[in-house]
Amino acid sequence: MDLNIKGKYAVISGGAKGIGEAITCKLLEEGCNVAILDKDKDALNQLKNRNSDLGKFILPIEVDLTEIENCQSAIKRVLEWSSGQLHILVNNAGVNDGVKIESGPESFEKSLRLNLLHAYALVHYAVDALKGNQGAILNITSKVALTGQGGTSGYAASKGALNGLTREWAVDLAPHGVRVNSIAPAEVMTPLYEHWLSTLPNPEETLEHINKQIPLGNRMTTKEEIANLAVFLCSPLSSHTTGQILHPDGGYVHLDRSCTSALNKTSK
Repeated sequence: MDLNIKGKYAVISGGAKGIGEAITCKLLEEGCNVAILDKDKDALNQLKNRNSDLGKFILPIEVDLTEIENCQSAIKRVLEWSSGQLHILVNNAGVNDGVKIESGPESFEKSLRLNLLHAYALVHYAVDALKGNQGAILNITSKVALTGQGGTSGYAASKGALNGLTREWAVDLAPHGVRVNSIAPAEVMTPLYEHWLSTLPNPEETLEHINKQIPLGNRMTTKEEIANLAVFLCSPLSSHTTGQILHPDGGYVHLDRSCTSALNKTSK
């Protein structure tokens, strides 16, 4: 299916690894020009090398987005590269940093800077270009914002705020033809998820337990499945969808717990 984004310009934060990398690659596959904002220089270089035949369509920017002035500089560089064109902005950067109630206000503030403030800043500095192109904004949030997890106040607050901003910005920008949506992933295997599993005493047993709690297929969502939905939402084929928070999670968040494998006698 042609998503009609060939030749368009996109910017994605945290676009060099995990879900962000999958979205980057899908955008490139559809013929989009992609600016990738990421602080991991090695991951940026590896991604560009894997897509060496698409080099002229990629702008890798090594940047620490926790510094607001860096967000402004990054968007300025993107707009210079694209001659002022911007059609898609994906706020993906963030990490579940484990800042909890006991961590204290200073740590909580740092978590908000790590997971939330740059999203607002990037939209602020890019909004005029997005208005001029009737573009699309996509926020990658998390099921943690809806379900809670325990021990992660900063991340949960940040992702909950992004869900709220999705609807706030959708209202603000509807008169300009700019659409704003969110995807809230649940259980997706990424490098960060793999690292977390590796710290546990029984990672395989833990993974099996998690899979059993996912009603559709008793498996985790793939990052490619997230990317497919993300790019569709950013494309003109989703032209009348805005203010939505979507959950591509195999029913993990919203389906009744009686359909998880612990009680579902028909699943194998």
